[in-house]
Amino acid sequence: MRVTHLGHACLLVSIADRRILIDPGNFSSGFEDLRDLDAIIVTHNHPDHFDPGPAGRVVRDNPNASVHTDPLTAEKLREEGLPARPTRQGEPFEVGDVTVHPVGELHAFNHPAMERIPNVGVVLRADGEPSLFHPGDAYDAEPGPVDVLAHPLNAPWAASRDSIAFVARIAPRAMTPIHDALLSDVGRRMYAGHIENFSGVEGLTYTDLRDGESTTF
Repeated sequence: MRVTHLGHACLLVSIADRRILIDPGNFSSGFEDLRDLDAIIVTHNHPDHFDPGPAGRVVRDNPNASVHTDPLTAEKLREEGLPARPTRQGEPFEVGDVTVHPVGELHAFNHPAMERIPNVGVVLRADGEPSLFHPGDAYDAEPGPVDVLAHPLNAPWAASRDSIAFVARIAPRAMTPIHDALLSDVGRRMYAGHIENFSGVEGLTYTDLRDGESTTF
């Protein structure tokens, strides 16, 4: 499995001969000209995870890609005449030989004045490949055992203690940070260091992918 971090929460995942784009938002770049995608997945309808203009063009430019989004984003895409299949927890679907397991239902609580919208994370699994969990904006989903965690490192809704506890609970073999656009280099090192030092996950490999960087798990 090859993972490319396209900034903030956006990942391009190549797994089992399939190319899957997750969360093309307005803090990300490099996804706008992607072609030959097999699937486009959106966890929730916030602009840093789904930027309607460029993400809509990617949907149009990849007519053979299946589009799977949380129910709210699916509704908005259909209003624009674009295809979208709503993802729901407990309803897995296939992208070639990849099984995608939707997990979670709601965005993390932020403030009483901010509505909690649907947030459906995804776990990608394929025979002979590591599994990957992208939770979107929530720490409460139950994905089961996963090899690679795309971990939201920082957010207005996140406290460091909850971030550390999330990694400890998921206990992945490897972790790569996402949701990092608001962090300076100093802040990035601090948040990541807290996780490495305090999560207690034995043998955890921390892979720090910056914007545009790729690695193979």
